[in-house]
Amino acid sequence: MGITAFLAEHITAFIDATGYASVFILMIAESMVFPVPSEAVMPFAGFLIESGRFSFIMVILVSTAGSIVGSSLSYYIGFRGGEPFVRRFGKYLLLNQDDLDSTIRFFSRFGEITIFICRFVPVIRHLISIPAGIGKMNFIRFILYTTAGACLWNTFLAWVGFKLRQRWAEVMKYSTVIDHVVLVILVLFAAYFIYKHIVRARARRA
Repeated sequence: MGITAFLAEHITAFIDATGYASVFILMIAESMVFPVPSEAVMPFAGFLIESGRFSFIMVILVSTAGSIVGSSLSYYIGFRGGEPFVRRFGKYLLLNQDDLDSTIRFFSRFGEITIFICRFVPVIRHLISIPAGIGKMNFIRFILYTTAGACLWNTFLAWVGFKLRQRWAEVMKYSTVIDHVVLVILVLFAAYFIYKHIVRARARRA
């Protein structure tokens, strides 16, 4: 079994076994500082929609509710002055001070609309709620932007998974090529992550 088929089978089986609760909890984590990408959750929920195990409406409602809860918790962390906590412990969650600083600058430059836009941007989506809390953004507007962005993004990813599952036999014809691409991406990500931390460690020592 190739990498793609292995991941699809086991992640789908896990979500199937744990039900909507796992989608809800994983999307809470995804909307906070935890390294849980929605791209590794929602498409496989889409697989289960195609097989009839999940309802499309329920997947969107549950996943969006998880995004709202996670984002609200991050907003509260920022609102209560939790920025030092993220700076200190974020590195253990594959996030760092530069990630937070760039997110704060992004929010300061473009304003509240970034809460909506950043639902579609990797890394920043995990952190954007914290600057909103730090800036004491109106909570009702924060929830509205978060709900709109999360609902659209979660729906898109679930739909992609649904369509992929419908054509899974065709996709698997190219499994070797896909496996190589996935492997290259994983290696590049690991190399980039290690490089960043080595450079920063040297800078701190200097």
